Amino acid sequence: MHAFIATLAQVGALIRKEILALVKDPASRAMLFAPALMQALLFGYGATYDLTNVPYAVLDQSRSQDSTELLARLDGTGVFHRTATLSSSSQISAMIDDNDALMVLSIPADFQQRLNAGQSAPLQVILDGRNSSTAGSASAYVGSIVASYNASRGGGAAGIAIERRAWFNPNLESRWNMMPGLIGALSMLQTLLIAALSVAREREQGTFDQLLVTPLTPFQILIGKAIPAILIGLLQSTIIFLVIRFWFQIPMNGSVWLLYAGLLTFNIAAVGVGLSVSAVSLSMQQAMLYTFLLIMPLMLLSGLLTPVKNMPEILQIATYVNPLRFGMSIVRRVYLEGAGFLDIWRDFIPLLVMGAISLPLAAWLFRNRLS
Repeated sequence: MHAFIATLAQVGALIRKEILALVKDPASRAMLFAPALMQALLFGYGATYDLTNVPYAVLDQSRSQDSTELLARLDGTGVFHRTATLSSSSQISAMIDDNDALMVLSIPADFQQRLNAGQSAPLQVILDGRNSSTAGSASAYVGSIVASYNASRGGGAAGIAIERRAWFNPNLESRWNMMPGLIGALSMLQTLLIAALSVAREREQGTFDQLLVTPLTPFQILIGKAIPAILIGLLQSTIIFLVIRFWFQIPMNGSVWLLYAGLLTFNIAAVGVGLSVSAVSLSMQQAMLYTFLLIMPLMLLSGLLTPVKNMPEILQIATYVNPLRFGMSIVRRVYLEGAGFLDIWRDFIPLLVMGAISLPLAAWLFRNRLS
């Protein structure tokens, strides 16, 4: 029992040293809080596929009651904002080329006459294809407005009425899908980097050899390095969680305790990867390079931007060694769906396996490669 207490005291002293090394350095203090807060706000406002502002121009050669009513419906959405009313078709290309308008509507002179005669009246929609996703969404939105306008005229009433309801995201806002995933993704960026720089910093400062000749075992050194990085990861996840919940006001449907249990498991696996990188790096520059090489594949194969099921089968297999995939699944399902432990327990298993492999691997590397 005395030996166990002595071991805890030694590990506690190492943990205290690591935390003080981060807190006393002004640059490190800023790195703990500023990046997580800034990235959460930037992703929340910038990384969204929602259609909120579509500048468009109009060439209305009809100038009739029907064309005026159709344009009034478009302007009334609050999404489409008219930037110019054109007088000739020669002005269209300049509006698109100069990015003054994402879309130009061209209404022919015989627009109302065709409608009154029961004929099809063409409405030309010219889109800026350089932003294909937004242009496609704008085109679909215009199509729905035109369909609503046609229905109001009493023409072509369909026998099937489509009623849509979106679970977990009633307004189909892409921010609701993106932001909860950032609780794991953004914190991993900093956690992985801090863990990767941990041992490399000791080597550059010449203190790692001194650490190896202390009574601490490689496993105790590993624990002392891992716990501060895990705590920092949880702290940054908390900052992002608070921004998402109270600034962007995305409601949480699940248990906070289950969310943090998932984040703790995820951070243990991520820190294991970071410490393994740190152990094979001979300098801080190498550690940063290896970390940045890892981050992009981990992000792309996590399901943050595209669903894992849409990836080729070989890439789906590769995601099983990516802790971010399972961490993001836990966070999204708990946050948005209100999933319980019985719904997500399978996501904990790969994270525990990765932690059980990466942490002992890092300890082995400490003992065999760096000593």
